[in-house]
Amino acid sequence: MVRITEDLIRKRAEHNNCEISTLEEVSLHQQDIERIENLDKWCRELKILYLQSNLIPKIENVSRLKKLDYLNLALNNIERIENLEGCESLRKLDLTVNFIGELTSIKCLKDLYHFNELFLTGNPCTQFEGYRDYVIATLPNLKFLDGKEIEKSERILALQDLKSNEKKIIKHQEKYFKEREEQKAKANKSTNSNDKENGFPDSESTKSSEEQENKRATKEKTEEELEKEFWDEVVPFTPESRIEVHKHLEKLRTKDSDGDLPEKEKKIRRLFADDGRPFNINEAKVDFHLTDDTDANAFILDLACYRYLDTNLLEVDVQPLYVRVIIKGKIFQLGLNEEVNTDSSYAKRSQVTGNLLITMPKMKPILYKKKKPQQTTNEKEIHPNHKTGPQPLEVGDGTKSVDYCNIVNEKNKGQQKKLFGWQGKNKWSAEDGENSEDFIDDPTVPALI
Repeated sequence: MVRITEDLIRKRAEHNNCEISTLEEVSLHQQDIERIENLDKWCRELKILYLQSNLIPKIENVSRLKKLDYLNLALNNIERIENLEGCESLRKLDLTVNFIGELTSIKCLKDLYHFNELFLTGNPCTQFEGYRDYVIATLPNLKFLDGKEIEKSERILALQDLKSNEKKIIKHQEKYFKEREEQKAKANKSTNSNDKENGFPDSESTKSSEEQENKRATKEKTEEELEKEFWDEVVPFTPESRIEVHKHLEKLRTKDSDGDLPEKEKKIRRLFADDGRPFNINEAKVDFHLTDDTDANAFILDLACYRYLDTNLLEVDVQPLYVRVIIKGKIFQLGLNEEVNTDSSYAKRSQVTGNLLITMPKMKPILYKKKKPQQTTNEKEIHPNHKTGPQPLEVGDGTKSVDYCNIVNEKNKGQQKKLFGWQGKNKWSAEDGENSEDFIDDPTVPALI
């Protein structure tokens, strides 16, 4: 059982310089607290109190907190609203996912002038017929219920049906109380049966020790199976079941802390075979690439180390027939086909990618013939004076004279032949052709130019 102590409150009061008397806000959630105590004596100035996710079964020892504005008791084992009449400044109360079945207990909040917000989501009372109307009519100052704003028309209708709704609520409560008694009886039976299994047998059980040992041997189960059965068991959602789950988790924590669980034997690392051959090991599960560079006569290992890993956590060991890299305590080992020169080996690391590059020159390098570049069959002999590409007019043989006046005509000879189909000379003159027999020279006709 965890109790509210002075040390616990001081640890939670660091924002107030660990001063308890002037503390206005404190969070004590998820502390497995089973009772509210001492807060009304030590922390009279409290305005906000968080006590969610605990094992508190009852609201108590808060009536002296006159300045308390917000009280959070969600995810606890509270079954009744009580002892809040003295919290004069209480404005908001959160009782989400509890076990409140006595809805008529909300009458203790009726006289709180500042109280205007209430959360009851996840409680059994929310399943009662007329639940919302009854709460709205009973608490006149309430403005929000379960996160929904209360309208004036809704309050008027709720006040009109208050008597009928109250009768329905009382019937539902009586039915719920009977169910709770049955649940408590079943819970007591289960606890008694567990006590018997743990070494408290009845007087009738007078069997021989041999028979009991045989039964135990047949019923023996591993811890994993028992754990699975516990979580797979269908159990009603009650305060008793919640406490049972808490006790089960606490047992697991104590086993881990005390070391009752048997430690798993670590596997023995075998780095070499019986004949001395090194194994290939990659415990870090990193990518790597090993290349045999024939030009440099060396093995090059590219190891993809973690990008932001500190270089001080890397250990490189190059041996004649293997290379070993320890990455943050995990071994990477790779065997080599040839001996390497350990003295000439070196390692570099990229500052961009974080990769580790290990270069290992071979002890006995093998000389290879240099490969000649292969010539393609389509290659043709090129004249030394032949030049490709655009050429300026000055380029060429200096002995050859160039007629700059006929450059255009000479270049266009071939094009004119293709366009006009000329096979003769470029120009036609009247002297080149012979006159026909029927030709008559008429002096009145001007000569052709």
